[in-house]
Amino acid sequence: MEPDVLREDMVDSLEYEAKGVVRSDAVGLAMRDVPRHEFVGDEDSAYADRAHEHHGTTVLAPSTAARLLEALAPDEGDSVLVVGAGVGYTTAVVAEIAGAANVHAIDITRPLVYEARSNLESAGYGEVLVDKRNGMHGLPEYAPYDCVLLEAAAIEPPRALVNQLADDGRLVMPQGGGSQSLVTVGPGSRVLERHGPVLFKPMLVEGEQADTVERNRTLREDREHAQRGASRRHGWEHEWLDWDERLQGRR
Repeated sequence: MEPDVLREDMVDSLEYEAKGVVRSDAVGLAMRDVPRHEFVGDEDSAYADRAHEHHGTTVLAPSTAARLLEALAPDEGDSVLVVGAGVGYTTAVVAEIAGAANVHAIDITRPLVYEARSNLESAGYGEVLVDKRNGMHGLPEYAPYDCVLLEAAAIEPPRALVNQLADDGRLVMPQGGGSQSLVTVGPGSRVLERHGPVLFKPMLVEGEQADTVERNRTLREDREHAQRGASRRHGWEHEWLDWDERLQGRR
């Protein structure tokens, strides 16, 4: 079946009441225009509503991508930053709405940055700037942004991303740890709207990405190890204290 037909069927299913995740004309038209198979590869699986793993990242199911896009609600001409670009599909849909020259994307994993650039070029969105950055720091060179989309979970809105918002800008992100909610955050980190439960992988920091040369322990694991160590005594410490008490008892 032709990709155009598969794409129409995909968006139709996302608009129908059973799913109802595509509600606006802007998102619906953009998802009908963006050739998702340029980002996923196989034409048949590209338009199935399911997620899959690729180079250590999750390629979002179309219905999940639609939820993010509807919450973000970019307008034509908006300056947009996508954090966690992955293979670039969500970025492409944003570029279709806002204009490719207005969209910037970053990812912490270098192979994904190269792949996103290639995919966006092949799909006709080569003007999108894609760079390798730590998502926690955002992309301050091109701030302020009308919209920032974070495609990974965080307990609190990253301060740098909030600081890079325009005065009336908005950050859309999955917030939480084990229990997550898709939220819209405004300047000052105030939650403006909640869009229901989601489940995303946590935001990565340097040392945690899949292409790291040496991954014996991540920075997050270092912190947890230090916290555990601070709250307990090691075996040699117990032995020393025991012997000390025995010596004091003999005096």
